[in-house]
Amino acid sequence: MISDAVTNDFLDVSCRRLQMMTECLETCLHKLNEEQIWQRQGAHENAVGNLVLHLCGNARQWIIHGVGGAVDVRVRDLEFSADLERNGTELIALFKATMAEAMGVIAVVPPERMVERITPQGRNVSVLEAIYQVVGHVQQHVGQIILLTKQMTATDLDLTIPRPRRETPPP
Repeated sequence: MISDAVTNDFLDVSCRRLQMMTECLETCLHKLNEEQIWQRQGAHENAVGNLVLHLCGNARQWIIHGVGGAVDVRVRDLEFSADLERNGTELIALFKATMAEAMGVIAVVPPERMVERITPQGRNVSVLEAIYQVVGHVQQHVGQIILLTKQMTATDLDLTIPRPRRETPPP
């Protein structure tokens, strides 16, 4: 059985990571205009807006439904077909609300549930694995959003400790 201390640390770190990614995402969306939020370079790409909707759907299905027991209302295909449906302010509010709800579920998981089997998306995983999957998934796609934002705005976002930068790359 997983100890209380290990469980508490894992749940705390998971919530802190989701909060950190929420702050990074909010910074990015504040820097992008509506056109940039929904910009795609081709049919093979997802816009920043699609990634936000996708992360909300994933967290809702794996954590809020899978771990928390809420009804599964996800329609995954709509996350990727959406186009200009929500502005930056609406996407931030949706993401913050979804992450807050997911963190509320995560924060109260008792140690004995960490090894319990659940089936989000029809996959047989432990509660621990479901949390781990969502935190990693959020970090992965927020990292993509950070890169896209840097590219579209041609600026550093200073999401970490600000540091001096060279104006031109070394020869």
